[in-house]
Amino acid sequence: MKKALINILLGILSVLMAIGGITPVRAISPADQATFDQILQPVLRIYDFVKYAATIVAALFLVFTAISYMTSGNDPKKRDNAKFTIGSIVFGLVIIWATPFIINFLLGQ
Repeated sequence: MKKALINILLGILSVLMAIGGITPVRAISPADQATFDQILQPVLRIYDFVKYAATIVAALFLVFTAISYMTSGNDPKKRDNAKFTIGSIVFGLVIIWATPFIINFLLGQ
């Protein structure tokens, strides 16, 4: 049953890929590029605001978590929780700050 479902899904995926590969690709005109850039400007401003606001909030949480880690004493559960929180904060910041580079890499720009 599982194998049949996987084969059906792979068949549908291959048909969709074949249909998508048939469509002609046209070059973007300079006017279209200018319009796209104009539309993208407010989105980039919002992204920058969110990025800096998230960085400020993350810094505050890092301070709070560091204080929690220092005051945990001999309680290993509190220490492990603080370590996990610090790791999550750093990982989130890396994702937020690396997103433009990842998107540019995937788009080949």
